[in-house]
Amino acid sequence: MSRVSEHNSWEEVGQNRGESYPNDNELLIRTMNKGKNMTIPEIKRRLRSLADKEKARLLQGFFKTGPGQYGEGDVFLGITVPALRKLAKDCRGTTIADSLALLRSELHEQRVLALFLLIHAYAEGDAAAKKRIYAAYLRNTRYINNWDLVDLSAPHIVGGHLADKSRKPLYALARSRDLWKKRIAIVATLRFIRNDEHADTLAIAEMLLRDDHDLIHKAVGWMLREVGKRDLRTLEGFLQEHCRSMPRTMLRYAIERFPEPKRLRYLKGKV
Repeated sequence: MSRVSEHNSWEEVGQNRGESYPNDNELLIRTMNKGKNMTIPEIKRRLRSLADKEKARLLQGFFKTGPGQYGEGDVFLGITVPALRKLAKDCRGTTIADSLALLRSELHEQRVLALFLLIHAYAEGDAAAKKRIYAAYLRNTRYINNWDLVDLSAPHIVGGHLADKSRKPLYALARSRDLWKKRIAIVATLRFIRNDEHADTLAIAEMLLRDDHDLIHKAVGWMLREVGKRDLRTLEGFLQEHCRSMPRTMLRYAIERFPEPKRLRYLKGKV
């Protein structure tokens, strides 16, 4: 059985594993048909009807919600991502304002649903709507406060918005003391990687090399691995310079797809 990482869909914990959140969202956008504009109370009732106490218990532990842990205080209903995706399809007509109101919740799955709605609204919106959603996203990062929330949304909204604009906001996020803002900064660059643009990923990765949080090590390693899928020479150039000093988790994620002999050389710093 494969290990669970931040990149796995959490509805698959204890089941089949490995479907990434970016793919979840692309599927969401492709498959959502026009829904109705449910009221916020209606949406909340739908969410409550889908709750599962046993799944909630499992997710509370998986997402480290205990005192002093990174997800301290996060509250789960125990709803799977496919069920949230279906609900998002049903209420696709929800306004941006109502989606943002839903985001400001202590309930994790309600925030997931709100982000699905905002991702779709961003993809379908005109320039003014896109600007509004991007700005609102950055004003509300305190609610985008777990790794899955960042990973499912940052490439689509932050990366998407900055794809044809200055990338300076990402560097400001990377300099933040806030864990989730830093993760947004690096994960948002997945959008650029898919356009074969790697400079910002590498620059932000270098900024975060000495970060002390495991969730940043994993996110940076993940983005470096994505660079390597498209441009192995660029990834190896970065690793040859930094593999001896970068956190081991970051390095392990970055070289995960390398053949075993090459992986061992990098792990031993013999490159």
